[in-house]
Order: sequence, then structure tokens, then C-alpha cells
Amino acid sequence: MVTKLRKRDSGIVNLKKLVYLISPSEIKSSFYDDLSKVLAHGNVKFFQLRVKKIKGMRLIRIARKIRQITNKHKVKFIINDNYKLVSKIKADGCHMGQLDGQLKDIKKKIKRKIFGVTCHNSLTLAKKAVNYKADYLAFGSFFKSNLKPNAKRADTKVLVKANKILKKPIVVIGGINNFNYKRLMKLGANYIAISSFIWDNPKLKPEIAIRMFK
Repeated sequence: MVTKLRKRDSGIVNLKKLVYLISPSEIKSSFYDDLSKVLAHGNVKFFQLRVKKIKGMRLIRIARKIRQITNKHKVKFIINDNYKLVSKIKADGCHMGQLDGQLKDIKKKIKRKIFGVTCHNSLTLAKKAVNYKADYLAFGSFFKSNLKPNAKRADTKVLVKANKILKKPIVVIGGINNFNYKRLMKLGANYIAISSFIWDNPKLKPEIAIRMFK
């Protein structure tokens, strides 16, 4: 896991990049400034652009603006579903769901880029993803999620088994907040995927909410 040292008034703080940050579903004009402030904290390893309703040139323009911000903060930029967009905006990789295309062919198309796969609560799907040359495996939903309220719950047993058997980086997702994330990390998760806690938090601004994970 990557470690970054940042100087603070109280001295030098060791921050692990444990956060896999997912975008809000709607990109407002204020988002880019918020994103820059969030990434500046130094604990985000990946940023995933996940916008289902935005297409065409607008999507490309948004992605290019985000690419500049992630480059500045040395964060890996991942595109959700749309592997064709990866090369167009020089993203670092793509994340694919089980219904997002022929998974076995994706790695060949994006070559050396990062390839992540949603595995839900299934060790079988995870094994297939490894055979398809996935670089990381995503499991969830572990808790009630605002992003995907109807998502099926995952059992922590699949997380433990995958960690022992498959030897691939594991991302956990679904309703993760500052109270429950440590348990998943102790069970073998390498990264925690969060979105609503950062972008739709009624009590904390994004740049404050991100500081809860360390």
C-alpha cells in the first residue's frame, strides 16, 4: 500500500492511501473545486468517475477536467463501465460490472491499464475475474447503501476467503462510513470504496468528511 508523508503544524503525518473514491452521480460546477480539496488530503488511491446519465462530448469534457485534478494529486483515475473512454482521456483504467460487457476481452482492449471487476458476494465471480486478468476485485454491498439502495448484501466471509485464496487487491463497497470501515480493513480489505459519505453528507463538507478515514 502506498504511503505518503505530509507536513502539518503538529509534525509529519503518515497517511495510507486506503480510499477508493467514487464520484457523485451528478457533476455540478462546484464539484471540481471540492474534488481538488478532497484529494489534497492524501488518503485517496483511486478516483472512479461513475455517471450513468452523462454521455458523449459532455462526458469527455468532464473526464478531462477530472484527469487534470487526479494527475495533480497523483491519484489513479478509473472510468466506470466505459472502457473505450480510457484511452481517449488517458485514464489509468476502468471498472466493469458483471453486466457491462464481455469481461474476458476487456484486459486485451485496455492493455496495461488497471482493470477492476465487481464480484458482489461471489467467490466464483471473483475467480473468473482473476482468470480475466483483473487487477483488483470489488465486493459488496456490505452495508445499506444510498448509492445502490437495492443492492444485495455481501457476507464478510467472502472477503476473508478471497483474501486468502486469490491474492488480489480487494475493494469493499456499500454503505461504508467512518464507523464501520475499520472492521472491513481488519478482515482483509485493501481499499474502501466510498461516495455518499463524502458527497452527500448532511453534516460534513467533502474536504472534512474525507479526513475521517485513516
